Amino acid sequence: MMQAGSGTARTVGGNRVLAILLLAYIFNFVDRQILSILQIPIKAELGLSDGQIGLMGGLAFALLYSGLGIPVAWLADRKDRVTIISVSLGVWSAFTALCGTAQNFWQLFLCRMGVGVGEAGGVAPAYALISDYFPPEKRARALAIFSLGIPIGSALGVFFGGWLASNIDWRSAFMIVGLAGIALVPLVLLGIRDPGRGRFDSGGKAGGEAPPFATVARTVARKPSFWLLSFGAACGSIVGYGLAFWLPPFLTRSFGLALVDISWFYGSVALVGGMAGVWLGGWFGDKLGSIKPSGYPLIPAICFLLAAPVYAAGIFAPSLPVAWVMFAIGTALGLAWLGPVVAAVQHIVPPAMRATASASFLLINNLLGIGFGIYVLGFMSDRMTATHGDEALKYSMFYGLGFYLLSATLYALAARRIGRDWHRVEAA
Repeated sequence: MMQAGSGTARTVGGNRVLAILLLAYIFNFVDRQILSILQIPIKAELGLSDGQIGLMGGLAFALLYSGLGIPVAWLADRKDRVTIISVSLGVWSAFTALCGTAQNFWQLFLCRMGVGVGEAGGVAPAYALISDYFPPEKRARALAIFSLGIPIGSALGVFFGGWLASNIDWRSAFMIVGLAGIALVPLVLLGIRDPGRGRFDSGGKAGGEAPPFATVARTVARKPSFWLLSFGAACGSIVGYGLAFWLPPFLTRSFGLALVDISWFYGSVALVGGMAGVWLGGWFGDKLGSIKPSGYPLIPAICFLLAAPVYAAGIFAPSLPVAWVMFAIGTALGLAWLGPVVAAVQHIVPPAMRATASASFLLINNLLGIGFGIYVLGFMSDRMTATHGDEALKYSMFYGLGFYLLSATLYALAARRIGRDWHRVEAA
């Protein structure tokens, strides 16, 4: 284990580790979101419905990704987290490459399940690792920087997925990005060391022995703010993942864009809006959270309340330029929750419970957000086709915005409670 050194050494080492973990997280979202742009040629070749695409993009991935996250995180609270992240990166990248060999719906469904198996070990252990490289007053920004992997990875997945599918084919797109992720595994293994647990939370000493899962479960179960944060995130992610997945076919059906044009439109929205929202959310999280714990959930409460009408304006925009501006602003507001909320989850449990608590949070967030959000928009689109025709997906996306309002309510309730649930280190 790497011993704690000076504050400067910790910062330098933390920045290097953060950069490597960010790169891995970028590939996480490239592999996760590339299906959103490739669904157009896949649907044409394999003859799939919106509902089947929604199952493949949502439930196939979310079931094992969410379910396996807790046992993998339980292991990460006890074993070397770098090894777990490296193995996970190799597994999800290999299954992404295998997606390019699928010949029918079920083969692609199973390959996407394999991607979920790998990615189950990529996020919660990284959250806990970053929390042990950065002190509490810098933690929301550090986690926000890590979370930039979401907009960057989503944008690159759309950019390269659309370009490769247009110039080669969708199968090659899966294979190329999957093999690129496998090539990153040695950098993670050799470039990061696990520093021990809780060194910034207990006077520089490593955290205690990880408790049994039942103890962690009882700890979070007794904290109402954990449930409010988790279900608030889940409701927000139903909209976030749903809109991100269905935006490419929406742009085709409502604006007549070709695949390459979609990749530029959607990729630039994800990159510009997403990076701005994630970074500003983390910055405000550290500023407000250092004053009062309620600052962490108040940020997404306000942002989601604003995001709903902004996205609605984009969905019904009269022109592409107006739609781009509204979607970019909506994306920024919709991703501002990441740094503050993830940091808050780290703060309501002891250091030795962080990976498992994070995985429990991600189980709720992703099972509902990815599994339900992507599927339900496709399901509603299929059901409304008889009345709305090619505009059915537009109305499905619009009705889904109601989950942002529910999320804002849950976060407002969390802001009232979180101060009582905060984990405070007792003086020696």
